[in-house]
Amino acid sequence: MWNPDTLKTVADTLQTVKSGAQDTGWIMHHVLDAREIDLTPFGVIHLPQIHLFGIDVTPTKHVVFMWIAVILLILAFIAATRSYKKSLVPKGVTNLLEVLIVFVRDEIAKPTIGHGYERFLPYLLTVFFFILTCNFLGLIPYGATATSNISVTATLATISFAVIQLGGIFKNGLFGYFKGLIPHGIPFWLLPIMLVVEILGLFTKPFALAIRLFANMTAGHIVILALIGLIFILRTYFVVPVSISFALFIFLLEILVALIQAYIFTMLSSLFIGMAVHQEH
Repeated sequence: MWNPDTLKTVADTLQTVKSGAQDTGWIMHHVLDAREIDLTPFGVIHLPQIHLFGIDVTPTKHVVFMWIAVILLILAFIAATRSYKKSLVPKGVTNLLEVLIVFVRDEIAKPTIGHGYERFLPYLLTVFFFILTCNFLGLIPYGATATSNISVTATLATISFAVIQLGGIFKNGLFGYFKGLIPHGIPFWLLPIMLVVEILGLFTKPFALAIRLFANMTAGHIVILALIGLIFILRTYFVVPVSISFALFIFLLEILVALIQAYIFTMLSSLFIGMAVHQEH
């Protein structure tokens, strides 16, 4: 039997854990998806509930910010198209877009895919700009990072998976593509094992794409919020300079991470497409 002192210690510990959970619960509130957009202290925007054929299709906060990303990209590229009609010398946003497009074409698609990269370039550009815009929207006040949602990254990875497989099948044929997955010259008795390994490898690639983007975009926001939360948890002014300084450093690092993660997802998708299309290399 536990003595009263032990029971009191356990009770105090549980109370401390509960209090800490209440103090830090706001971190997950800001990171996770929701059906409202929190604009505190200005209020909360509750998103309208929509049911279609008995299915709940109510938009969430991350869906809204994906729509915003799409609208911003459409407007930006429409403006860039009109600017080229006036002058062949790009300026401002048009110049920035051209730099990024040339970068994706010359530094990602062409080296990793090689011959025939042009047919995959529109998809790679779409993925790159969409992820980049969603990443940056999460860094503005009251913004939300759609790419920190595993459903979003899994969907992007699934689309990349479909493009990879279809690209390989169209180039090598259905039988030729799956035949090319097995390395040449291996012993006959290893074929069943290698077949299973290669089939699993097809699915681990998009899985890695989804988890990498989701984890990196989520981790940065949690660290920033946790550093700021130390001020309220410890309830002392002495920690304010340290928390704010480190939070600002992580925020600046998040800008770099937003660029890097868009690059990595696009580069790996392009690399996997090149491996599927040119199996002989």
